[in-house]
Amino acid sequence: MDNYAIAENFSLLGKLMDIHGENSFKTKSYSVAAYTIEKLPSPLADLSADKIFAIRGIGKTIGEKIVEQIETGELQLLNDYLANTPPGIIEMLNIKGIGPKKISTIWKELEIETLGELLYACNENRLMLYKGFGEKTQQNIKEGIEFYLGSLGSYLYQQIEHFAHNVHAKMQALFPKETFTVTGAFRRQLEIIEKLEWVTTLDKQVLIDFLTKHQFDLVDDDGNYASFVGKENVTLGFYCVNNSAFYSTLFTTSCSAAFLNSWNNITGWDETANYDSEEAIFETANLAVIPAYLREDATIIQQAKSNSLPTIITTEDIKGIIHSHSKWSDGVNTLEEMASAAKTQGYEYLVISDHSKTAFYAQGLPEEKVLAQHMQIAEINAKMAPFKLFKSIESDILGDGSLDYDTDILKTFDIVIASIHSNLKMSEDKAMLRLINAIENPYTSILGHMTGRLLLSRGGYPVDHFKIIDACAANNVVIELNAHPRRLDIDWRWIKHALDKNVLISINPDAHAIEGYADCKYGVLVAQKAGLTAAKNLSSFNLEQFEAFVAAQHSKR
Repeated sequence: MDNYAIAENFSLLGKLMDIHGENSFKTKSYSVAAYTIEKLPSPLADLSADKIFAIRGIGKTIGEKIVEQIETGELQLLNDYLANTPPGIIEMLNIKGIGPKKISTIWKELEIETLGELLYACNENRLMLYKGFGEKTQQNIKEGIEFYLGSLGSYLYQQIEHFAHNVHAKMQALFPKETFTVTGAFRRQLEIIEKLEWVTTLDKQVLIDFLTKHQFDLVDDDGNYASFVGKENVTLGFYCVNNSAFYSTLFTTSCSAAFLNSWNNITGWDETANYDSEEAIFETANLAVIPAYLREDATIIQQAKSNSLPTIITTEDIKGIIHSHSKWSDGVNTLEEMASAAKTQGYEYLVISDHSKTAFYAQGLPEEKVLAQHMQIAEINAKMAPFKLFKSIESDILGDGSLDYDTDILKTFDIVIASIHSNLKMSEDKAMLRLINAIENPYTSILGHMTGRLLLSRGGYPVDHFKIIDACAANNVVIELNAHPRRLDIDWRWIKHALDKNVLISINPDAHAIEGYADCKYGVLVAQKAGLTAAKNLSSFNLEQFEAFVAAQHSKR
């Protein structure tokens, strides 16, 4: 087991013990252990028992449970609690706004054991009868349940990616004489995947017999299509066609409905014709090839007709890492470790942007630490040139839209990323006040994760995208495309409007560890859907271009 799995087990154990009303000292010890383990730089599986016991915050008792998990892959104490807790109670831990103590009240006093019952109780205002459940809390729980229930069976692209590749490889290996090509939402690089789909030449009945024999349930059997669900709760769909219909089926199943409707109207193509490739379909229509990820609306067809498709950004176009966190705040690695890794991976610069002082939960930097960090950055730059580490901060946008440092500190940064992290439950008017005021601050260089959304976990606060983009255009502020696979914020659907207004986008990983640099990939995948080019992406600027950007930002202060 890796560190994250062990930490998750301890975190869940602490919560379950809390729900069951166990001694608070014991429950806290497991929560602390989970936090400690997540931050460890080395895999626990590589350490001896004595070294595990010696880790601060672990000790012998918890250390023995770590060894148990490494050796057996299980934690028996956790299994015991799971066996004695209704599944619906465990599921409540997924709902934002319901902690273990509230869940305990819901279970023990309201005698509710499922989310459906709890939602019904919210609709009848029954929660408000109990201590700790006011009207606002009840409404938040209700919204959280509705959001959660709406996302069941849906996955982040990043969550499902490895599984998709494994299924593809196994099916191709099992049926080597047949063709399998991924299609649908995954091929279109959508951020949320509800089912994985393939076009295949495998006979449908052979497919059904094989998968049902291997513990997959048949969900749909209609015409040439069949879909299944296995123990992983992922829907797998297959279009079973002969060779003559393969590429026309692949094309139609990897387009949005709007794109396909426009394509049919504009080209009048013959769907029944025998095409030997997707390229042949475009050649027949006298159009440049439109990649599947761009097949969203009619505008791209017009660009293909005029042979003016953009040269789309790729991961190789990312020249620097912008928006990263080190051990100075809530990151895992030191500044030097992060800079060395970025340089080794071929990046030309790293923008370090730890949390600001208001983010106490993330060990945000007070003024004296900002100045000390800047001294260390200067030392690293002297050693690592021509690679460069830039001084930045992710400054919290306060309730009135101001940033949380005075100008004498703000002016010491090369650039400032302004983000909202607190009081996310707000009206559109409140959100817009905060965002517009921050954008208009001359020290703001980049607007971080515009809506604060967490995909499949938390909807973003309401914003007027048009007004925000216009404000960024007027104040020379870049809009971040936060590449963390749970954020992907700004939503790619708004990037075209930003480009039309000549606003730069910046694909930033929001990395809290060296491994986080790899998240740039997921930002690129959704940016491709928006037609983003390297020229319009700040993190694709080379070092010289980025230094010119910094100079331009300073000139507006």
